[in-house]
Amino acid sequence: MSMKKMTICSWNVNGIRAAHSKGFLDWFGEHRPDIMCMQETKASEEQLPPELKEVEGYQAYFSAAERKGYSGVGLYSRPEPQVVRSGFGTPRFDYEGRTLIADYDRFTLFNIYFPNGKQSKERLGYKLEFYEAFLEYADALRAKGRGIVVCGDFNTAHKEIDLARPKENSKVSGFLPEERAWLDEFVDHGYVDTLRIFNQEPGQYTWWDLKTRARERNIGWRIDYFFVSSDLVRKVKASYILTEVMGSDHCPICIELAV
Repeated sequence: MSMKKMTICSWNVNGIRAAHSKGFLDWFGEHRPDIMCMQETKASEEQLPPELKEVEGYQAYFSAAERKGYSGVGLYSRPEPQVVRSGFGTPRFDYEGRTLIADYDRFTLFNIYFPNGKQSKERLGYKLEFYEAFLEYADALRAKGRGIVVCGDFNTAHKEIDLARPKENSKVSGFLPEERAWLDEFVDHGYVDTLRIFNQEPGQYTWWDLKTRARERNIGWRIDYFFVSSDLVRKVKASYILTEVMGSDHCPICIELAV
């Protein structure tokens, strides 16, 4: 039986309506991944124009924050998921609309916009608690024999190679020791950073500060990831960053899975 390759992409669009006005659907129509995960959509479903709600050939799912114009995630899927859940079932983590969890035959997909911890000590604490709630939820599924694919904006660069200026940012949320330690713990639980299976090079970034025009100089951070549970590693045939795609301060990332 020949294996089919499935392409899954993830993109923090920094406002789906803003990305739409910059040609998101043109790019999407050309690329046509099997599954498209979006973070920071900043819109509820009723605020979206019809062409974003109904993309031909795809099922569309959205989860919005209770607060208007904030956070939010979206998912376009060609294969119909068996079930799609919004959140972990814990109100304090779910009301910001940061998570869509979709079950497919061979794996469960998490599309997550993890919190940013820069605002305050409280937000950093919330971010670390959110990480733990996610890991507990994912591990419980693995214990039932599910393969796990996790994508999205983790809001943390894991290692020094993952950002242009590690020394200068060592006391900034997004590269704090406790945030990085959680990513170490995540890896220790048997989740694998797919990009590094194929690409050990520095300079692989997914986010650049707009104000300083950092993208032109590639002064960036890799904070968007695809992780898979160790049982799926052999099925990952490619993992890459689409740095040339504009429309947000992040760029899309993709993996190819043999399913």
